[in-house]
Amino acid sequence: MSTTKTHRVALLFNANKIFDREVIAGIAEYLSSTRSSWDLFLEEDFRLRLPGIEKWQGDGIIADFDDPAVAAALAESKIPVVAVGGSYANPADYPRDVPYVATDNFKLIKLAYDHLIEAGLRHFALFSLPEAEGNRWGQEREKAFTALMQRERFEVEIFRGLTTSAQSWDEAVEQQICWLRSLPKPVGIIAVTDARARQLMQACMLAGIAVPEQVALIGIDNDPLARMLTRIPLSSVIQGAQEMGRTAAHLLDQMLHGVRLNHTCILVPPAGINVLASSKHESTRHPYVMRACHFIRQYACQGIKTDQVADYVGISRSSLEAYFRRELGYSVHDQILRFRLEAATAILSNGDCNLVDVALKCGFTSSQYMHLVFKRELGCTPRAYQQRAAEDRHAAPATYEGIL
Repeated sequence: MSTTKTHRVALLFNANKIFDREVIAGIAEYLSSTRSSWDLFLEEDFRLRLPGIEKWQGDGIIADFDDPAVAAALAESKIPVVAVGGSYANPADYPRDVPYVATDNFKLIKLAYDHLIEAGLRHFALFSLPEAEGNRWGQEREKAFTALMQRERFEVEIFRGLTTSAQSWDEAVEQQICWLRSLPKPVGIIAVTDARARQLMQACMLAGIAVPEQVALIGIDNDPLARMLTRIPLSSVIQGAQEMGRTAAHLLDQMLHGVRLNHTCILVPPAGINVLASSKHESTRHPYVMRACHFIRQYACQGIKTDQVADYVGISRSSLEAYFRRELGYSVHDQILRFRLEAATAILSNGDCNLVDVALKCGFTSSQYMHLVFKRELGCTPRAYQQRAAEDRHAAPATYEGIL
């Protein structure tokens, strides 16, 4: 009886990053769905350390080539290597003589831009990162944004700001606020990561700039941690990182069995957009309604009432109700419920959870009341919604595009 050989494979990623973790999850998914037997090497605390990697006695490596130090360390590798990273506008910038699986930076930016265009916006900007070797993928997203703006004959507005550090934090926020105030409003801003989008949202809050009425904001990564740390739910482009991991593992598996794939390059498109409140811009609104919606968006899940919203806006409850009826066709209370419902569906879509906890977290007075709102507005119970979302998550996998 033949036995499957077990290969020793190193995964050189910084799994503290959401993108890297998703790639690793895709590799794991590939292994669980095949008969391939791999012993995986991954740093215990998820940080990537390169010293000595050239002496590693293994059979293959899958590595993050967005990190130039990794690419340099593996340049002379004698064992099969599959590289993972971002796409390049210039084909000559791709690594030579190594299979490469890339997230399609142009399509990431294009998907975010199309979403903002559909929201009725006509001014756009990009919040990027300082230029650095380790941020080459960020500069590639700048190139994609520039190409789109020039093609559509819009002004190219890119702000890089400062890197995040304790020493420069106050200065960084001041610069962001200054930049935000200089932009024409309303404006749609694409951030090159969710972390940058979260920073910019904080700057908007400090400056009293309404999101998404004045600034519609969308990030990239669909990082659940970034969503938890933002007062207003953050829209984000979902990278096809798990599909990249599956693809990279498949390529390495072929190489471990003698297939030569040195010049293979595969671009993986984004998996979609998680559209939440930060980018749901609506172009025609009275200033009082805009101000009220800004307050509701931030505090709907904290049990606020219509009187508190009117106090924040600075007008009587009856006047605010009249403005809402005229502008939106429904009441202030309906708007509060709308955001509570949105928050609840977002939590339920992410997996199993206690309905009582969801109701309290989203500002409903009880799980029974949340149940009534779901039945009235969505035609199903919270549990049924959760089950349907779970089925959707396990639907057909993302497709990818290959180039040679």
